[in-house]
Amino acid sequence: MTDHRSLVIEGAHIATVDGAEHPDGHIIARDGLITAVGDGPAPAHLVPDDATRVDGRGHLATPGLVNTHNHLYQWATQGLFTDGTLFEWLVGSYEIWHRLDARVVADTTTAGLAHLALSGCTTASDHHYIHPSGRGDIVDAQVRAALDVGVRLDLARGSMDRGHSQGGLPPDSVVETLDDALQGTADAIDTHHDPSPGSMTRIAVAPCSPFSVSRDLMVQAAHLARDKGVRLHTHLAETLDEEEQCRAEFGCTPVEYAEKLGWLGPDVWFAHAVHLSDDAIARIAATGTGVAHCPTSNARLGAGICRTTELLAAGVPVGLGVDGPASSELTPLAGEMHQALLMARARKGPQALSARQALHMATLGGARVLGRDAELGSLTVGKLADIALWRVDGFGYDVIEDPVVAAVFGPTPPLTHLWVGARPVVSGGELTTVTREAAAARGRNAHARLTQEANR
Repeated sequence: MTDHRSLVIEGAHIATVDGAEHPDGHIIARDGLITAVGDGPAPAHLVPDDATRVDGRGHLATPGLVNTHNHLYQWATQGLFTDGTLFEWLVGSYEIWHRLDARVVADTTTAGLAHLALSGCTTASDHHYIHPSGRGDIVDAQVRAALDVGVRLDLARGSMDRGHSQGGLPPDSVVETLDDALQGTADAIDTHHDPSPGSMTRIAVAPCSPFSVSRDLMVQAAHLARDKGVRLHTHLAETLDEEEQCRAEFGCTPVEYAEKLGWLGPDVWFAHAVHLSDDAIARIAATGTGVAHCPTSNARLGAGICRTTELLAAGVPVGLGVDGPASSELTPLAGEMHQALLMARARKGPQALSARQALHMATLGGARVLGRDAELGSLTVGKLADIALWRVDGFGYDVIEDPVVAAVFGPTPPLTHLWVGARPVVSGGELTTVTREAAAARGRNAHARLTQEANR
């Protein structure tokens, strides 16, 4: 990766997301951090001698987008089981996924993160919960692939210990023992977690879901995360089927079950959280628990529409996630702003969510969900220079006067540049780290290898 860490952008419409906007402004970064943001040209005395200068005219500058929930391995199994419910889709998919190995995961991570980078993503949380025995070091494969692409990886090391024989959804071949799941997660943290400001790799503790994880694993995982000082993540309240199963098995709602297990708090975030009562929203808000909203996946699987308007009104940290490519085929992270806007308005009317609220969820909201809002998510002096530059003066966009509205209400505008810590990851619309063609080839190879394995 090119080690250009000083940067000047001038002439762009700058949406800082922390409240200020500069229609014809500048951003200066040095040593990977933002050192100045304001109106007009960059003051000469603040510009580093070695700075790369970028003409931002005709562009919207935003913070790099933050993806709060993904399953990158699913790149290899897109377009399958297209008419199934979540449970039906999972049952069919597990018959393929249990063949995963480190090589496939390295390839899918490369393809998936490259695609995300081309949609403005600078930080991605990947929830990987399939760790078949004897198929290589999957965590290490993901971390190395993410470093190659140049996107910050928040790896939620997932686990499942409740297969068919114990009343769970996944086949026994794909689950770990309780001890192996906890040890594998602890090893991932000890080996790869970097808590320092500006780190490229963070690890979270992430048992998959209440219908694939034992009570003991949920409880001990929470203890492990808090002993290690890392965050907690799981799927929760995604479908009505899950709610019905939770009530039948545990005698309570998914949020009540999570609370009993110690799974509410400012160090926790839930994926989906579609089916929430008013009381559940109040408990989530009171405890500072975050939510990863995945509108395209929820719609694709017919799971429902998250109550984002109510969550935001209650003060819940809400970020956006694309979820797995197999349940949201080729969805760009920037496109989830558009989807979130439409879903909220379909439920609650045209004031339910604004363009700037959608952008906030995709940036500062997501950073808060991941516990990184002190360093990511807004174009603020002192924060990391993770910056996306979008072309908003092209055909169609040029008749929308508000660049933020142009970026959120319409199709995702072309991404011209993307920087992570002021290092270029996308330049002139193309990746600078791995090529688009190489990333696509790795995705195809993963698909071929995994489906061939599954058909043996």
